[in-house]
Amino acid sequence: MRRYLPAVLALLCIGGIAVASNLAPKKTVKEVMKAGFAGNSSLCKKVTSGEASDEEKKQFLDLLIDLVENNAPKGDETEWKMQSGTALVAAAKVVTGREGALEELGAAVNCKACHDKFKGK
Repeated sequence: MRRYLPAVLALLCIGGIAVASNLAPKKTVKEVMKAGFAGNSSLCKKVTSGEASDEEKKQFLDLLIDLVENNAPKGDETEWKMQSGTALVAAAKVVTGREGALEELGAAVNCKACHDKFKGK
């Protein structure tokens, strides 16, 4: 029995990863917008201005993960994944402290460009 334990544990881990990857996002698009983008003192503005704490940067990154995991409210799904994915990658660069990441994130979170293509009713 001991001989099979590593194989059984590996299968359980693989199964757990497969199940976790199929879970729904924690927040809807509307919830992400409210939590991260709404208002003049939004988390997005705080992060892109360089005033956010490390915890706030991670919180914003987590919101963008939820955004990418959602389907487009309207418009092309592939374009939605590309545009939201670009913002996600830029936010990850901010969290890791990459040079030029704040500017990249600022360009990636262009509200009007996204709303024109994807905002539902």
